[in-house]
Amino acid sequence: MYFCDTSNIREHYAKDPCVVRLGDKYFMYYSLWVGIDGKDKLDIGISVSDDLESWTPVGRLPIGGGCEENGIGAPGAIVLDGVIHMFYQTYGNNERDAICHATSRDGINFEKDPTNPVFAPTADWCCGRAIDADVIEFRGRLYLYFATRDHMMKIQKLGVASADIKSDFSRSAWRQEIAQSVLAPEYKYESACIEAPATIIDDGKIYMFYGGSYNCTPQQIGVAVSHDGVHFDKLMNSPFLPCGEAGSWNSDESGHPYAFRDDDGRAYLFYQGTNNKGKSWYLSKCEIAFRDGMPYIIK
Repeated sequence: MYFCDTSNIREHYAKDPCVVRLGDKYFMYYSLWVGIDGKDKLDIGISVSDDLESWTPVGRLPIGGGCEENGIGAPGAIVLDGVIHMFYQTYGNNERDAICHATSRDGINFEKDPTNPVFAPTADWCCGRAIDADVIEFRGRLYLYFATRDHMMKIQKLGVASADIKSDFSRSAWRQEIAQSVLAPEYKYESACIEAPATIIDDGKIYMFYGGSYNCTPQQIGVAVSHDGVHFDKLMNSPFLPCGEAGSWNSDESGHPYAFRDDDGRAYLFYQGTNNKGKSWYLSKCEIAFRDGMPYIIK
């Protein structure tokens, strides 16, 4: 798989993938750029597939007013009782960016939550911002992982909130699980940034893939594990999925992962890549599996 949505105003651009299955169709949501009233705005594109390999663009999530006025992007999603719940970020508001919620029964047409934005962290341990949403059902709750920054807006790190799985996931449903980061940069390849959490459950544990380092510096994918959804341990001090060799499509980044498990149990890691310092972005995937508590890439 090697995908780019050419319908957006920036040629060869698709970032921040998210994939769900609804019935016999796969839906991929991702960030792209659109032109609205003479302004370039980040938006969310929608593509559909029968096989996870070939994708056809079928629409986008319309940008709303208010907190969405400057743009939206970086979606995460989950299917619950036949309904897709998408969690996405506002864009271009610095410390005020937050997570929004929308639902769909067909994968294309979404109804936005009237309480949007539904979540932002308290500003005592971070700047109060939330971007890069990812959600997973675990022990009767929906866990929401997000990226935020320190008060100086220099260090990117991850936080967590949760809501009862039977709730409507509106603003009042969420509680911040801990007033500190669940993962922060510490290894050389992570530099000053951990972002784009991507979770999957295996053997009763939550595995979290993440983007280490800011875009094109290069960002590479790391991995951690948790037994309770809140406290995570990194599994290695080097990238799980590094950027490509010089001249390859992802030589400047393998980043912003998304973990997807299909109905047959097979698991995939979707991610973005660039080889020209972010002038163009493509999406790809690899199949992953787990052995003795460690994930690995199926070659």
